[in-house]
Amino acid sequence: MHCKLIGVPLQDGASQLGCEMGPSALRTAGLAPALRDLGHQVTDLGNLSPTPSDASPHANPTLRNLPVVSGWIREIADTAYRESAEGMPIFLGGDHALSAGSVSGIARRAAEAGKPLFVLWLDAHTDFHTLETTTSGNLHGVPVAYFTGRPGFDAHFPALDTPVDPANVCMIGIRSVDPAERAALNETDVVVHDMRAIDEYGVAVLLGAFLKQVEAADGLLHVSLDVDFLDPSVGPAVGTTVPGGATFREAHLVMEMLHDSGLVSSLDLVELNPFLDERGRTATMLVDLTASLMGRKVMDRPTRRY
Repeated sequence: MHCKLIGVPLQDGASQLGCEMGPSALRTAGLAPALRDLGHQVTDLGNLSPTPSDASPHANPTLRNLPVVSGWIREIADTAYRESAEGMPIFLGGDHALSAGSVSGIARRAAEAGKPLFVLWLDAHTDFHTLETTTSGNLHGVPVAYFTGRPGFDAHFPALDTPVDPANVCMIGIRSVDPAERAALNETDVVVHDMRAIDEYGVAVLLGAFLKQVEAADGLLHVSLDVDFLDPSVGPAVGTTVPGGATFREAHLVMEMLHDSGLVSSLDLVELNPFLDERGRTATMLVDLTASLMGRKVMDRPTRRY
């Protein structure tokens, strides 16, 4: 695999500063060497910068940094489309607003290839607010609503070429949802597995069903991994901690199953805030999880004939 590392030092979508250091922390934690050790070709494309934006003002007075986030989304989407022609783009965040760009750009590429795009959203939050419904004004809470084509983004975010079918979005690890998001999700076919579902059925059953859906449709799979998918005891370096998240082993199992599926074509690593980390352990954890996704195993498990 040709892995393309794309730094996105975006922190304008969040209220707490520090995510702009995320790409540097992932590089320092050894992401590129870890991928090379697994036999992959790695190209580091450096960091992106936002393009100038002509985003119109919005009536919601709580919105933070709308023009600059809109500019980020345009630049990320263009880069995602361009770099997904060959190889596997890995977006190093940066807050989760970056996925409004990465997913929309990859969706355009998938449409040109005649394939449906599926999105695995590993997060404590659904990020399904629109510009009208958000009360915090933090735009890292809107990307899924945007890339699935919810109304209200025209003239404020870049025009969406190819919305992702909500039925192709699977969320795992959810445990913090605002009432407006819950009501909106109930109107869609987005699959939401909260932590209770993981407790009851296990993450392997839930993820396995989604991967079968992707395989049956011959689709491309984009994975968006938010640090707060993890329990804060495992990944403390995030400004939106929610107790009761995925364990160390649950997270690695997800990555190992994704590797075994052979379906993943692009990846986001988001919401890493090194300012809140403990001696770099969350950045190191993300590198280890990415290595599991890309083929690192404790033991090979050959197929046996009986």
